[in-house]
Amino acid sequence: MDAVVLAGGYATRLWPITRHRPKMMLPVGETTVIDRVLSELESDARIDDVYISTNERFADDFERFLADRDYEKPRLSVEDTTGEDEKFGVVGALGQLVDREGIDDDLFVIAGDNLISFDVSDFIDAYEANGATTLAAYDVGSLEKAKSYGLVTLEGDEVVDFQEKPADPASTLVSIACYVFPAEQVRFEEYLADGNNPDEPGWFIQWLVDNDEVYAYTFDEAWFDIGTPDSYLEAVAYYLDGENRVADGATVENSTLGENVHVLDDAEVVDSSLDNSVVFPGATLRDCDVRESIIDRETTLEDLDLAGALIGAHTTITNGDDH
Repeated sequence: MDAVVLAGGYATRLWPITRHRPKMMLPVGETTVIDRVLSELESDARIDDVYISTNERFADDFERFLADRDYEKPRLSVEDTTGEDEKFGVVGALGQLVDREGIDDDLFVIAGDNLISFDVSDFIDAYEANGATTLAAYDVGSLEKAKSYGLVTLEGDEVVDFQEKPADPASTLVSIACYVFPAEQVRFEEYLADGNNPDEPGWFIQWLVDNDEVYAYTFDEAWFDIGTPDSYLEAVAYYLDGENRVADGATVENSTLGENVHVLDDAEVVDSSLDNSVVFPGATLRDCDVRESIIDRETTLEDLDLAGALIGAHTTITNGDDH
């Protein structure tokens, strides 16, 4: 089978951190979000080609990213968009990619901002046992959260009902944008030709459930959808597990680090207190108290008390004055 990693979103809820960086390249522990996905796909011999589906704005970022890695399978497939208002929708982009790349095999599709705790090989095993489209499903444990995803209703392992973004969800089991489609069920062109919603893949799954067999692979470990600052910091906390990670090239002097703090290379933290935060390369913090925050590269902060902050790159804030 071939695989598609969806990496074409503009992650506006994470701006300014993702204004000039794909959110899939955000660091999580020792690696990045997308590295965790690509490593899994690289290691399963059943997967042949891996297409990273992205946009023109981030194509160069991914070119440099892949040039700096040793992966053999991934290649870029670039959609002709540079902004959110030009997007074809995920299903529309998938349909174009399948046509553009001439894909006629079984197809593994995963969102590049998915941090999953199960092995991709186990998921593909389940797909092969089912012999039909299989999606990964997770209990988010909250009816309010379930409103934002595709709600899955099962009989055994078969999906008998699917509701994309239900207003009044009856359960908390949702689809997490990880699927395998047999070649004959890669029906994006047919779906789009009928005038169906080209946006979230859940709309396609809802249509497919009504027109074909769909099964679910449920898992109980952890899952993070890296779409908001909170979800990103939760993922960092999960992988750091209460520990802190300070790069060898970073400087931390006379400072207190609480839990789940990641200070990246060439950052400088002096006379400060940090907790549940990420400090990107080249940032400088002096006399600061920072909690649940993301501080982007080449930023200088002095004498500040921050909680829940997103500070963009190349920013200087001193004594509350923004420069």
